[in-house]
Amino acid sequence: MMKTFTQLKKNIGKKPQGLKTIKVALLGDTATQFLNVALKGSAVDHGFDLDVFEADFGQISRQILDPTSEYYEFQADYTIIFESSHKLLSQYYKSYNSQLSFAENKINYVEELYETIQSRTKSKVIYCNFPGIDNQVFGNFANKVESSFVFQLNKLNYLLSAQVGINKSNFFIADLVSLQNKWGRNFMFSPNIYVNTEMVLSLDALPIVANHVMSIISSIQGKFKKCVILDLDNTTWGGIIGDDGLEKIQIGSLGIGKAFTEFQYWVKSLQKRGVIVAVCSKNDEDKAKEPFEKHPDMVLKLDDIAVFVANWDNKADNIRKIQSILNIGFDSMVFLDDNPFERNIVRENLPDVCVPELPEDPAEYLEYLYSLNLFETASFSENDAERTKQYQVEAQRAIALESFTNVEDFLKSMNMVSDVQEFNNFSKPRVSQLTQRSNQFNLRTIRYTEQEVENLMNSEDHHTISFTLEDKYGDNGLICVIVLEKKDQETLFIDTWLMSCRVLKRGMEDFTLNTIVDIARKNGFKYVEGEYIPTSKNQMVADHYGRLGFDVQEDKWILNVDHYQTKEVFITNK
Repeated sequence: MMKTFTQLKKNIGKKPQGLKTIKVALLGDTATQFLNVALKGSAVDHGFDLDVFEADFGQISRQILDPTSEYYEFQADYTIIFESSHKLLSQYYKSYNSQLSFAENKINYVEELYETIQSRTKSKVIYCNFPGIDNQVFGNFANKVESSFVFQLNKLNYLLSAQVGINKSNFFIADLVSLQNKWGRNFMFSPNIYVNTEMVLSLDALPIVANHVMSIISSIQGKFKKCVILDLDNTTWGGIIGDDGLEKIQIGSLGIGKAFTEFQYWVKSLQKRGVIVAVCSKNDEDKAKEPFEKHPDMVLKLDDIAVFVANWDNKADNIRKIQSILNIGFDSMVFLDDNPFERNIVRENLPDVCVPELPEDPAEYLEYLYSLNLFETASFSENDAERTKQYQVEAQRAIALESFTNVEDFLKSMNMVSDVQEFNNFSKPRVSQLTQRSNQFNLRTIRYTEQEVENLMNSEDHHTISFTLEDKYGDNGLICVIVLEKKDQETLFIDTWLMSCRVLKRGMEDFTLNTIVDIARKNGFKYVEGEYIPTSKNQMVADHYGRLGFDVQEDKWILNVDHYQTKEVFITNK
């Protein structure tokens, strides 16, 4: 979440010790006092302490062209020049006889300022471009009239990039035009505030502008994001590859698949620009790679992925593994995952990793990510695109699986609650659906229709259990289904044990077994018997019963109820 202006103001008073000090000159043609505050507050979040020289507004030319000015005494590392579209319009109105060449004249002025600064200092220049004002003198026809303000404004912004930006290595553009396109003119600018205070940016817009400017400074200082780590299921494509299969995951041009396809195009563009792309997925590796290799609508291919980690281990540990291969700082990584639990466990264990709070609706992923400006850079070369291949070579080294992160404290803090119930008319449709869809964490892969679920509900030879899981981050809904069958007087057979892979590694397996044993004890059974029937998709639970302490006898797994010690979990009954 972007901080408010008030929160940025508070940042200044409580900034930590040891921040790197950067000297910044702020020159504007309108009031910049609040922008100054926003910049200082935003700098703290970026890890810097700004020492700011703020000239009185309207002194840009005097400060830069006068070699004895306070600006040159200050010796700024960065010079921010903030000229407003409103003053630009006033200048345009006054240039009656030269409106046709207005943009070119303005560009010549900007170049003169830049060259003067460079001749006298080593300061880098950050120049704000000009958000649009349509003064409606010509309406839409303004785009066909070269002397109109709209035409000249568009030309000026183009020339800032094409003539100055490209050719001047110490000239950087703060793109206020894109911010206004994103947030809207009415959000960015308040006529009443401008008229009364000479301030052109609204209080709400100040933190966004300050963050964009500080992103430029941070990237020049070498603090920028180098790597994006992708979850797969419901992040890179819609659906769960292990359960839905290759044909049913959602990518392509239809429905919500379009959102995932456009997301992949964006990631591909980042990769071509030189951002490292890695995968961190809870999946069997062969299943996780299948869409990259076989799905015709996949934009991303395995060649685009520098490090591909797909297993059932803790994601924080897997990101550590990725970091050790890439040998980059955690603070240069961005982790994208649709699952709030996975996001928060990474935040708790790896606080330096940037973990955006993706919207629930995948259709909103991109616009949200655009607004964060995560991948600001201060340079680009065609060689940057070769970076992926370099890291792929590194990733081919054998990597020993690391032990789990100790997540005990995190799990305790989750406040996990499960509603444990027998099947009922409310849960019946969801139970049936889960048996039909669950393929990976499914010990025997028995499918049930709703009618068959109802038959189990009414059977005297079966015990049925459904589990929900809720924590402080949200409700996962019904995530586990157990069907127990009375085999004989002593033995209770686990006919069905299936679970959503979304809740793995939270202790749900132990909580479920505790519940099963409780039922066995209450009903006088001495043994609980389990069976694993292999399929092409459920290898992840091949040693499930062994891990839980069952003894293998022929092709069955047996647990002695009398010898069972209740497992410690951090989940409570609702």
